[in-house]
Amino acid sequence: MDAQMKKGVLEVCVLSAVREEESYGYKIISELEPYIKISESTLYPILRRLEASGALTTHTAEYNGRLRKYFKITAKGRARIAEFISDMEEFKKISDFITRGGRI
Repeated sequence: MDAQMKKGVLEVCVLSAVREEESYGYKIISELEPYIKISESTLYPILRRLEASGALTTHTAEYNGRLRKYFKITAKGRARIAEFISDMEEFKKISDFITRGGRI
């Protein structure tokens, strides 16, 4: 898979992992594990990018005596998921055309 495409897919996967409720790094990795492999060294730069772009907000809370950073999706993040789904529907049409050997 093209590196830029994979980057976009990973970002939307992360957004989807926090779509229903806020979450933290290790839990996000655990939720994505059955679908796509992602390491901490890949996840945290994605989280920082998504936060910088306004797709996520963060807050810290104490958990077992340590501070844990929680991530929550914003309206902009939800819009990014919707945009991705629309793009994938278009991509599926193109993929179907290619799979059929260029026949309609």
